[in-house]
Amino acid sequence: MLLVALVRPMIPLQSGVLCPLRAVTGIPCPMCGMTTSVIATTHFDFGGAFAANPAGILAVATACYLLVRRPLRLRVSLPMVSVALAAMWLFELNRYGIN
Repeated sequence: MLLVALVRPMIPLQSGVLCPLRAVTGIPCPMCGMTTSVIATTHFDFGGAFAANPAGILAVATACYLLVRRPLRLRVSLPMVSVALAAMWLFELNRYGIN
């Protein structure tokens, strides 16, 4: 993820990936803006990353931590993931002005 985010701006492709949920319903998914956010974070544009999706900053920080620490096991709390996705979705709904 980190390597792709670093070289992605140098690849001549359309900017961004179309979200299927947003394309069909007009409602953004919790992950909308993650590609933009991760790319901005790896280029130290934290304001742009936060504006796109704050979870991208956390994803890059987590990836860096995992590269350095290399834990044998990774435990993820399902309730914590559910709360994080709900928070991400509320952020995106607010960002796109959907009430």
